[in-house]
Amino acid sequence: MRKVNVVIVDDSPFQIALLRDLLTENGFNVVGEASSLEETIEVVTNAKPDLVTMDMTIPGTDGFECTRAIHEIDSNIKVIIVSSMMDDEIVRKARKIHVSGYAQKPVDAEELTLLINRIMGDEELFLELEGFYSNVFKEALLNVFNKLTKTIPEIVNESNVNVEKSSKGISVVMGVIGKYSGRIIFDMSFEAAKDIAEISLKREPKNNEEILNVMSEISNMVAGNACSMINKKNKIFGLRVAPPTTFHGESISISKAELGVTYSANVKTKFGDLSISIGFGRGEGEWMSII
Repeated sequence: MRKVNVVIVDDSPFQIALLRDLLTENGFNVVGEASSLEETIEVVTNAKPDLVTMDMTIPGTDGFECTRAIHEIDSNIKVIIVSSMMDDEIVRKARKIHVSGYAQKPVDAEELTLLINRIMGDEELFLELEGFYSNVFKEALLNVFNKLTKTIPEIVNESNVNVEKSSKGISVVMGVIGKYSGRIIFDMSFEAAKDIAEISLKREPKNNEEILNVMSEISNMVAGNACSMINKKNKIFGLRVAPPTTFHGESISISKAELGVTYSANVKTKFGDLSISIGFGRGEGEWMSII
């Protein structure tokens, strides 16, 4: 990742000194500092930073007005609030004016560094994810099935084509949040789900609800394990899985999402076949707060 040019906006010389040392020691290039709206406009105009750290309490103004002024100069400049204050109202207003992140004072060096790197991650980082995410999800799936059923499925019919599909009867859908947002779908017939649930429980499922719960949790384990493996490869991704939602019935259609990359495959198990679909978008992921 290229070196990030940073401007510090804060009314405290002490805080400016702390942030300048912290940022410099962690590989960032501090190109200016400001303690008022007028200084902010002048420094940002001249220094043309990639990112600005913004205090909330600035004499005669506030961090919101300074942020709006920065984005009038260049809407591509990222702003993160670095303030001792953090509450829901401030966060809501910050998101509304396109602040990219929020860290609370006193700031931890590792947390702030990771936050900035996530915000400034570019096409190079997305290509890194694209290069290995499908293999990671396959590995996680095989590991989970091996532990639960003592069998290893066969993965066939792999594809990177993003198309709309019809469900076999049960679809477990999970969102992924982090540096990039994504979607994971596990789809199967009711018969396959029943057999997988039975071998996983080591008994016959009590009812249909238990079958759905088992498949939801198996899908969640695969997705969670895969995201953890991706984060170990590069913690900037910071991926997390949203709680699964399970749909079941006849004539369910799996829509084609607007994603930058997609991967799909069929999973042949001794208990029935599944299909998986995974994709990530190139745009901004979740709004970044303190790690």
